[in-house]
Amino acid sequence: MILFKVDDKVTRSGELEDKMGQADFWDDQVAAQKIVSELKLLKAQITPLRNLQTNFEDACLTYELAREENDDDLMVEADESLFKLTSKMEQVEVQSLLSEKHDHRDCFITISAGDGGTEANDWAEMLFRMYAYFFESQKWKVEEVEKSHGTEVGINSVTLHVKGPFTFGYMKCERGTHRLARVSPFNAQGKRQTSFATVDVVPELENVDLEIPDRDLDISAFARSSGPGGQNVNKVASAVRMVHIPTGIMVVASTHRDQLQNKRAALQVLTAKLEALAEEKRERELSEASGGKIDRGWGTQIRSYVFYDNRVKDHRTNFEVMNPPRVMNGEIQGFIDAELKRRRSEKN
Repeated sequence: MILFKVDDKVTRSGELEDKMGQADFWDDQVAAQKIVSELKLLKAQITPLRNLQTNFEDACLTYELAREENDDDLMVEADESLFKLTSKMEQVEVQSLLSEKHDHRDCFITISAGDGGTEANDWAEMLFRMYAYFFESQKWKVEEVEKSHGTEVGINSVTLHVKGPFTFGYMKCERGTHRLARVSPFNAQGKRQTSFATVDVVPELENVDLEIPDRDLDISAFARSSGPGGQNVNKVASAVRMVHIPTGIMVVASTHRDQLQNKRAALQVLTAKLEALAEEKRERELSEASGGKIDRGWGTQIRSYVFYDNRVKDHRTNFEVMNPPRVMNGEIQGFIDAELKRRRSEKN
């Protein structure tokens, strides 16, 4: 597993820190950024295991002292410390599953409403809130790149730039179609409705060699409203819509007031999507050559949120939670862990 071989990683980390301490370190910005990124990854891998080791040693010392002194209160404290370490060990184990090429990277996440009008728009916004709670619990940084509001309620789509240790590695498990089944609050007869929303996740790539010819891009600027009904329409057309003509992939960036900044943001997201598409093609060709078939299609239904039956079930792993409100409040780590373990098992 990539997480382990700790001694090698500590040695490499020391070498990189020495390089960063040199006076001419920033003379080559590209090379310097690669070193900074590598060091960031190494620390993200080393720190959890080192903390676990330290906490375990402290708990063992407390236990030995309690036994020698015949101190019941101290023994309880030692037992509690050891019990808490169990969950931390599970977290370290899960992180050890994040060994793919881009797992350590930050990522872009796009949530899009499916067909269904008001219902789908509302469901997309509910997913947006669910992930916002989850990101907050992980202490990840989130920047809104673009948001398109629904006609009446909710959102058509939102794109987020999420930064933190292994954000892509974790969030790639959420990519696909999410299905909601509930008694509709928008239906006067109280009928059950099914809605869909898709979640797309791509890694943020650094120093990508991929170059997009200008002739392959259709770029237009436009003014964006801040909410349903066209309130607070921007006077200046600062938002940017960028279409990659050969693939039809469209990206919108509207967060910044400056058009050039939005253009850069849109190009960054588009480049990440094209790189992910190229990598999927390579994986598909390799899979076909080896006789296997892995469904990695966009829009794959991965999870159902059945509110009237009080359950949320992941169809890939059969992991299930019989409390939808908890899930919608951001408690989705169990689904992610189960999917990471399934993928490891599939590879093995």
